[in-house]
Amino acid sequence: MNQPIEIAPLEHTPFHPRLAAACETTDWYRWKGYAAVARYTEIAYEYFAIRNSTGVFDLSPMSKYRIRGPDAGRYVDRLVTRNLERLTDGRVAYVVWCDDAGHVIDDGTLFRLGTGDYRLCAQERHLDWLCSAALGFDVEVHDETGTLAALALQGPTSCATLRAMGLAQIETLAPFATRRFDWCGGDLLVSRTGYTGDLGYELWIAPAAALELWDALMQAGSLLGIRPIGSHALDVARIEAGFLQAWVDFVPAHEAVGPGRGRSPFELGLGWVVDLGKPVFNGRRALLAEHARGSRYRFVRLDVDGNKPARDAFIYNRRRQVVGTVTSAAWSPSTKRNIAFASLDMPWGRSGDDLRADIYYNRELQWKRSMARCRVFEGRVFDHPRRTAVPAPEF
Repeated sequence: MNQPIEIAPLEHTPFHPRLAAACETTDWYRWKGYAAVARYTEIAYEYFAIRNSTGVFDLSPMSKYRIRGPDAGRYVDRLVTRNLERLTDGRVAYVVWCDDAGHVIDDGTLFRLGTGDYRLCAQERHLDWLCSAALGFDVEVHDETGTLAALALQGPTSCATLRAMGLAQIETLAPFATRRFDWCGGDLLVSRTGYTGDLGYELWIAPAAALELWDALMQAGSLLGIRPIGSHALDVARIEAGFLQAWVDFVPAHEAVGPGRGRSPFELGLGWVVDLGKPVFNGRRALLAEHARGSRYRFVRLDVDGNKPARDAFIYNRRRQVVGTVTSAAWSPSTKRNIAFASLDMPWGRSGDDLRADIYYNRELQWKRSMARCRVFEGRVFDHPRRTAVPAPEF
């Protein structure tokens, strides 16, 4: 007799009482064992909070690993594909790390908190792999996911909100830099980082002070349009900004079951964070070989005709042959463009290629099919100058 499958109850983040009070839709989802909000009210309201005022997103379920020890610098440099020589104290770097086949395990942000003291933040859980990779190094790797609360504060009035909360000179914080504040008797770490292509910050604090931080932000931003945002609105913003997401745009290498399902950084458009001149890092030999022979796939951004997002669509060439699949898609409200990310078989995905997206959509309770023309474009559809301006604009 089959036994019923027991599903572990969801954990609550330190901000959960405020999330539950604000979530009018009760639209929740499971994020690595935590209850997270997909949308609080209407996706459009939350999206335009990101673009026109300030959106607040609970980052607490994100995997967070503290890496400390005399060999911490050597260890993280061996781990990731990027050269970390310029990563100084108080700075943050976007990084990817690979297995021995040169396939991406995950991407994330690496904080250098001090000499021999780092924090790695990522989508997936990696403690076992990080610990095995630490063999031979004098380091300790500690999972602090459950002991560190985090919020993303994103949008044009985010700096003004933090100033109104009392964080003096926050406007002078440079992109990918961090600063500590003595706040309410505790330590508040603020990084100028984000996932939206706009001005934004991420706030890191002890769980005991989480609700106090939430309330202070909401009060400080009450006249600046602050609003909690869920994952649906954030997803539209990150696609506009050109950011990838694990399990959506690529399968993490250690989770890939079928052969060929993994992707290298070159095959994800992330060659710019691979330094083949660095003598040693995980996957270097495989990436050198790929660089010499060429990649199997090309990751592209597409302009799609019409206004129906090409989610999960197959991409065809002019001979009606399938040459790839869409990984992410969205209608961009700010730029009025229908955009998508796609993984295409080489050599497809060059500028000028004649491509079509096979889109299925529901109209009046009937499934319809549309073959929409696609054009490859470079860059991001949303990358506002205020994202990198110093001092940051307050309005």
